[in-house]
Amino acid sequence: MLRLRNLGSGSSGNATLVEARGLHRARRLLVDCGLGIRELEARLARAGVAPDELDAIFITHEHADHTGCVMAFARRHRITVWMSRGTFEGMGQPDFDGLLNLAADSQQVDLGEMCLTPFTVPHDAREPLQLTCSDGATRWGILTDLGHATAHVLEHLSGCDSLMLECNHDPQLLAQSSYPPFLKKRVGGRHGHLANADAAAILRAVAHEHLHTVVAAHLSLQNNRPDLARAALAEALDCLPADIVVADAVEGTGWLTA
Repeated sequence: MLRLRNLGSGSSGNATLVEARGLHRARRLLVDCGLGIRELEARLARAGVAPDELDAIFITHEHADHTGCVMAFARRHRITVWMSRGTFEGMGQPDFDGLLNLAADSQQVDLGEMCLTPFTVPHDAREPLQLTCSDGATRWGILTDLGHATAHVLEHLSGCDSLMLECNHDPQLLAQSSYPPFLKKRVGGRHGHLANADAAAILRAVAHEHLHTVVAAHLSLQNNRPDLARAALAEALDCLPADIVVADAVEGTGWLTA
């Protein structure tokens, strides 16, 4: 069984648990570590997971809301960390005390009961990677922090049983916000973040009859609203807005099965 639980999603910090339960044991992955160490440990505890039950951490890119406490947390609990070489260099090549492994586009990472497949995305970072996670029977696609979807992105998301998909902003709310012009240009650019309609277009392109769960993630607190994200994704899937899960910036989500 493959399941996911977001621990918090947005500019204040990002972290997501993915768990694969096999016949003999469970494998647990933390995707991003963008919280303070005490807050991360508290949210893990609410999810019923102790730090020493994590098998690996995957960092998608070097921005602070995704890296957070990763070096201190990994070293404290002796957890293997995966990231791209570009992300490692973008972080300033910190000392992970032998815990670092380098990930690359389309090269699978075998965690036993769980297999990860990273893929590159267009975002304003050194070598950003998003990923799919599979237990051999079902597959979660995780896609946040990108400005637009390439054919490569859509290829990797094709056939996923469940998706966590960035719905960062509504263009009208972004235009009316207090963000300075340079930041509005960055967020709305082709290497920034997805608008609701862009996320809906991705969902429409990869949707299939067995798509089980869709999570709207990385919503801007100032430039988006949950009802707008839900409406856009629901229209793309021809389902009810209530069928779309929204990851809260603080509460995240409950456990969701692929």
